[in-house]
Amino acid sequence: MATTTRSARPVTDHDYIRRWAEERGGRPACVKGTGGDGDPGMIRIDFPGYSGEESLQPITWDEWFEQFDARGLALLIREDTPDHEKDRFNKLVSRHTVGDGAD
Repeated sequence: MATTTRSARPVTDHDYIRRWAEERGGRPACVKGTGGDGDPGMIRIDFPGYSGEESLQPITWDEWFEQFDARGLALLIREDTPDHEKDRFNKLVSRHTVGDGAD
């Protein structure tokens, strides 16, 4: 039985991230209760209808990318599922952990 490994790739380009998320119904969000004094706290991409409904609140893309850059983050993404559907997998990681591989 053959197995395939699907790896995620790191992305830092704002336009690409926004387009990737919006094509999948995603929108910028932060985790409720993690920020304060103008800081939205922990950022996420929210896909309505999934587990973030109770714990996430919407923010603007400008706010999201401000935190994304200030914290030196990259977004690990996958484009498609094995069934050729748009994959929603994403994970925020430090740019230092992915080195120069981020787009």
